[in-house]
Order: sequence, then structure tokens, then C-alpha cells
Amino acid sequence: MQAFNYYLDVWKKYAVFSGRSRRREYWYFVLFNFIVALVVGIIASSLRLHFLSTIYNLAVLVPCLAVSVRRLHDTDRSGWWLLIGLIPLIGTIILIVFAVQDSTPGANRFGPNPKEGMGSSPMTAPSNPGPVTPTA
Repeated sequence: MQAFNYYLDVWKKYAVFSGRSRRREYWYFVLFNFIVALVVGIIASSLRLHFLSTIYNLAVLVPCLAVSVRRLHDTDRSGWWLLIGLIPLIGTIILIVFAVQDSTPGANRFGPNPKEGMGSSPMTAPSNPGPVTPTA
């Protein structure tokens, strides 16, 4: 399952605040994090172990911040833009707009574009290099 690998990749880069994150990686992490938090919340409520939700939320805090900073880097913005989220409603809307924007083409001050140099993705067909000629 390719989509779940994006969620796991964010966990592998637990506290990596440098570099860039693709939209796909960011939004799949948001999706699976929501699903896991929902399942943990349901289990915690049914077992009356509410601290389980708190433990998961604390555990996911750093990876969530890290992937958000890397996503901002991908749009050529500093991670400090996350602080705009402290402004009620308007800050959240601005961060969502930043998160849905496409990557800055090519390399930027935060590193190379993660879309480039990754080979073919599962969503695109591989390119045909043409006929192979043997060499002697």
C-alpha cells in the first residue's frame, strides 16, 4: 500500500525539520494520522483508558510539526510560518492554502525538489528509453 508508506516515512523522519515534503506525503500523513487518532480514541473510550489518546497525540506532535515545516519548505517558505496558525481561523486558512500549493519548481533554499529524481511514481507510466544497442 503506497499511500500508507508516506505515513510511515514521516515517522521514519521523526524530528527532521530540514528538507522538503511533497503534497502527497503531507496529506497522506494527515489522512492516516486522523484515522489512527480516531481509532485510538474509540478504543480508549471503550476501554475507559483516555490517557491512550493523550499518549498518541503527544507522540505524533513532533512528526506533525516536522512534516508541516518540510511542507512549508517545499513551497519556499520558512518553517516559522507555522506560527501564523496561532491566529484563530485566519491562520489555519492561510496554512491550508500554503499546504495545498504546488512545490517550488527545481531546487530552492531548502533543498532539491522531492518530485524530481525519484524515478517514476506509481501514478505515472515509466518512460521508454528506446532501443538498447549492444556495445563491444
